[in-house]
Amino acid sequence: MKFSTRIDTDLPAERLFESIGDFETLERMLIGRGASVTRIDPSTDPSIGMGWNIRFDWRGKPRHLLLQVTRFDRPEQMAMVGRSDALDISINTNVVPLSRARSRLICETEIKPRNMRARLMLQTAKLGKGQLDRRYHRRIEEFVSQMCGTGS
Repeated sequence: MKFSTRIDTDLPAERLFESIGDFETLERMLIGRGASVTRIDPSTDPSIGMGWNIRFDWRGKPRHLLLQVTRFDRPEQMAMVGRSDALDISINTNVVPLSRARSRLICETEIKPRNMRARLMLQTAKLGKGQLDRRYHRRIEEFVSQMCGTGS
């Protein structure tokens, strides 16, 4: 299942990329939502190979996600891949300058099942794809707003 959205901001492209690539802030956000986050690579400089073990509860069950940065091309592209027991996830972000003071974030997420239960879950979720697309857009907007300190 694929999701994609575009968010226009009143930030220069470099500032937007710097904000969404601030992994320490991202870690604090995840911890604030109740997740347990352990960095795999102790490096503090964002780069390829950086990764996290993330543990969280979802729908009443403990879950585990291994997430790694696979592409970090400042100030344009960043990609991550994740793997859990049931799903493979890829997240791609592109920052496009619209002018000196404005930019656009294009965010794409693809989720692939790793077992039959996950396949059935995704098939069922496709029935409400329109609602999921709207929720995805809203969550990415909230993420950009929190990461960039522009509200919410």
